[in-house]
Amino acid sequence: MEGTAIRLQGLRKSFGQTAAVAGVDLEIRDGEFFSMLGPSGSGKTTVLRLIAGFETPSGGSVELAGRDVTRLAPFERDVHTVFQDYALFPHMTVEQNVAYGLKVRRVPKAERLVRARRALAEVRLEGYGRRRPSELSGGQRQRVALARALVGRPRVLLLDEPLGALDLKLREQMQIELKAIQREVGITFVFVTHDQEEALTMSDRIAVFHQGRIEQVGAPAEIYERPETEFVASFVGTSNLLRAESAQRILGSPGTYSVRPEKIRVLKESALADEPDVATATGTVAEVVYLGDATRFLVDLDAGGRLTALQQNLETSAEDVAAYRGTRVRLTWHRRHAVRVPDAR
Repeated sequence: MEGTAIRLQGLRKSFGQTAAVAGVDLEIRDGEFFSMLGPSGSGKTTVLRLIAGFETPSGGSVELAGRDVTRLAPFERDVHTVFQDYALFPHMTVEQNVAYGLKVRRVPKAERLVRARRALAEVRLEGYGRRRPSELSGGQRQRVALARALVGRPRVLLLDEPLGALDLKLREQMQIELKAIQREVGITFVFVTHDQEEALTMSDRIAVFHQGRIEQVGAPAEIYERPETEFVASFVGTSNLLRAESAQRILGSPGTYSVRPEKIRVLKESALADEPDVATATGTVAEVVYLGDATRFLVDLDAGGRLTALQQNLETSAEDVAAYRGTRVRLTWHRRHAVRVPDAR
């Protein structure tokens, strides 16, 4: 199918009696930044290794650009993989590291040099070619590994938690940089991560993995705002789940509903919420957490259960927060922000 970079059909992988991948069907489009998100052991990294050819599937197929590559060796597939540890050669310069794959493929030296320098420019490392990896920061080494992968212009670039070794501030910077680089070069990126914020920040689409299966595929806003399962609602960001009697008493309907903390307003108990499209619940503040730019409220509801609300600190200070503990409050949110999700399987 034109426009499809990767197609997985009925993909399975077992290690002994353990099913790491339990039947995955997935299509990834040409030129998109696609993330596979899930906790440890959810199957996402195994799927990446199956696409790369590092593992042989127990069943199903892998297609790249319409070509069945299920039984082909990694070097026979038009993909390149970037790992968390970068795997740079310490005795080589940055430029030599980037050009190494071209040298193995016997690309002429002059062409290797031109392509290596162009790849370094793409990852914002012009002028670093003669340095050694030991002279670079963690973020710069990550960029060298990316340049080495891009220099051969693979159809698909696979990234296995490549930002995991970076500190938080650098990691956040690299998230923006990596997405910008992907947009410029136009290559399909398949990114594996367990970090929900990372996936939401960078991706065109996300597949959420759980117990070897895909729970939901969609754009970041769709995954976050309209989770299709309890697992997606609870794993992607912070979510509140209203269930059974609590849902009936507060929303007037039984079932399970997801409400994101930032959608909930925290008011005095005496405040009136007379808007027709607003749900309301009273309760007692069990705990408050000052986060700097916001405060998190954990509220035990009179209707049963607990909700978490997140309120921006437009005027609140750290000293004000402690006073909320044990107080009576009224929580309100627009009814459209309570999303019905199927009961847990």
